[in-house]
Amino acid sequence: MHTASPNRRRRASRSLAFRVFLSLIPVMAPLSDVAQAQTAAPTISAPPNVVIVLVDDAGFMDFGAYGGEARTPNIDALAARGVMFTRYRTSPLCSPSRAMLLTGVDNHRTGVATIPEVLPAEQRGKPGYALHFEPGVETVAVRLRRQGYRTYMVGKWHLGGDDEHLPDSHGFDRSFALEASGADNWEHKSYMPYYADAPWFEDGKPVRRAADVYSSTLLVDRMISYLDAGRSADAPFLAYLAFQAVHIPVQAPRAFTDHYRGAFDGGWDDLKTARWRRALAMGLVPPGAAPPVAPATMRRWASLTRETQRLEARSMEVYAGMLEAMDHEIGRLISHLDSTGELSNTVFFITSDNGPEPSAPGAQTGFPTWMGLHGYTRTIETLGEKGSHNWIGPEWATAVATPGRLFKFYATEGGTHVPLIVSGAGVAAGLRSQANAYVTDITPTILAMTRAGPADDRSVSVDGRSLLPILRNSAHSVYGPEDDIGIEVSGNAALVRGDLKLLRIGPPHGDGAWRLFDIANDPGETHDLSTERPDDLAALKAGYAAYAARNGVLEMPEGYAAERQVGVNTMARQIVQYGWVLALAALATLAALTRAVSAARRAWRRGRT
Repeated sequence: MHTASPNRRRRASRSLAFRVFLSLIPVMAPLSDVAQAQTAAPTISAPPNVVIVLVDDAGFMDFGAYGGEARTPNIDALAARGVMFTRYRTSPLCSPSRAMLLTGVDNHRTGVATIPEVLPAEQRGKPGYALHFEPGVETVAVRLRRQGYRTYMVGKWHLGGDDEHLPDSHGFDRSFALEASGADNWEHKSYMPYYADAPWFEDGKPVRRAADVYSSTLLVDRMISYLDAGRSADAPFLAYLAFQAVHIPVQAPRAFTDHYRGAFDGGWDDLKTARWRRALAMGLVPPGAAPPVAPATMRRWASLTRETQRLEARSMEVYAGMLEAMDHEIGRLISHLDSTGELSNTVFFITSDNGPEPSAPGAQTGFPTWMGLHGYTRTIETLGEKGSHNWIGPEWATAVATPGRLFKFYATEGGTHVPLIVSGAGVAAGLRSQANAYVTDITPTILAMTRAGPADDRSVSVDGRSLLPILRNSAHSVYGPEDDIGIEVSGNAALVRGDLKLLRIGPPHGDGAWRLFDIANDPGETHDLSTERPDDLAALKAGYAAYAARNGVLEMPEGYAAERQVGVNTMARQIVQYGWVLALAALATLAALTRAVSAARRAWRRGRT
């Protein structure tokens, strides 16, 4: 019989103590700033395991630790034991955020300036707009594998589907990757007309995902299998877990969604008010700040029929259930690492790629027909379950984004201000940081934690900064009051310098003009300071111009509108995907017309005779 080594027994003992500790931690109480850390960061002697959990389209307050409605006890426990960032920002779209998270490099310099669904023809193929990693851009997986790490990835990739652009070509030993913006959570099928199928790949080869297994369960199962197959006492691991939750289609098992029956019956205005009050009580927004103003185009809850209200409320119940189902699976991964003795030397990064998704595809011309042709329904009785299609739409997304304004696609606080929790080995416990932080900071933080060696001489330099001094409670910030953090995706742009934010958003919710906000005191971006502080406006505009020039940002074509571009690109994809069908239909039509003309001629001749 195999006997565990003393080191393994000690690791298991520490892991058991950690598990007991987590079980006793309540949802994190409000803390005022970095100085209130409960404990100093423990020192670690060996390079830690790293788990990156990326949620898709989650709002800043979606986790319980940030005041959300969903039950997320495992995430909340990690927040209480680690560092919870309250001024962390990302890009407003998924692929650019993922590229920056995995490399520490600005999205334009990675080659993933935007996403293919909204790319205009004028930018296609231009430097920075190839929409896959450019040569010389190294992922954190490449860097850690060079250090002897085992590297695994499961979930949404969306960074290029050709052989040389999948995860196995970018440092991951094993991968189970979705090369699309999303897919069904229960079956192997697409969720929108842009995709003909659900393009899943394992280790670079096309595969079909298992049917009738919910996505969050499927992904954690696969990650656990990779960890178990590659386990070695001498090799730490990097595990990148990119959930489909809570991206469209919003789906979850009824066992989770039923926990929220009636929770959202008051509508989106009630949810927005409740979240704002909790944000004030928790110190996430300053006293006296004004809540964000919803766009005038949003529907009023009272104007809806009772039946529509019930369907809308149920969509949010499924949204909350999807978050809880994901948290449940995160807990299962934590328990597994505990059982293998690896938990005590593991650090977790948990965040979202951007703010909540406002799209309501059911309102698009032809989409209900597409749903029916692909086996989807949208009825309250089965909403969120296999065969159903679901989304929360712009009104709920506006409320979910509280305390920020607007949502995904826009560089507003609602689109870019998201949660970040770092917890585990070498991280101070019970700490809440108000320091500015950005998605490009995650990779350099991991590299500092793992004491990774230098990059390849030919690699692209990292833009982000290590947050390790904050995580070890030895510094309050890694950015000074004059340091700039630039953001740009498809014309929506911002520059953050200290407490000031320069912002430009396009239609339909903006006019493309630059505006200036004090986001420390006005997180809802309600008061434009452009006329009151013209010198600051000019200084930040100059800072943005320098950022754009340094990173190769292209201006958008005249009259560009993202929603219209999605339609154009989808039609182009459909022609490519189903061109043979159209060609056959055209030939059949031509043949029928030819026969009809011939028959008419024959009839005419008989008539003359």
